[in-house]
Amino acid sequence: MQRASRLTRELSLLATEPPPGITCWQNKQLDDLRAQILGGMDTPYEKGVFNLEIIVPERYPFEPPKIRFLTPIYHPNIDSAGRICLDVLKLPPKGAWRPSLSIATLLTSIQLLMAEPNPDDPLMADISSEYKYNKQLFLLNARKWTEKYAGQ
Repeated sequence: MQRASRLTRELSLLATEPPPGITCWQNKQLDDLRAQILGGMDTPYEKGVFNLEIIVPERYPFEPPKIRFLTPIYHPNIDSAGRICLDVLKLPPKGAWRPSLSIATLLTSIQLLMAEPNPDDPLMADISSEYKYNKQLFLLNARKWTEKYAGQ
């Protein structure tokens, strides 16, 4: 019950006061959500619209939602299955999830990760080394993928 009322409250807040460049809505059930993140200005993802799937576990907010990209993205911290390497998406001791965090906070953190990848904690080693040692090529590839998969 606590989970349902919290989710309803979070979704209503996301609908009335969404973070800039982020939308989130209920898909089929309350625990199956979809979100869209607009690629940030001055990033290789600019003008891209990225769709995400959010599955809210039974134990939410004591367990973080499972979030993955449905739109392919060229990024060192996001793999080809759309899984995201981000500490706030994992429980301690390896992660930084806390019940006080919200879905809006997670989506904002993902948006920030898109703008500022963390090549030292990669899911995609090849993209990470390209980001570190050949940034121009990384930016070119990321722009190409954004146009191909996330362009409107």
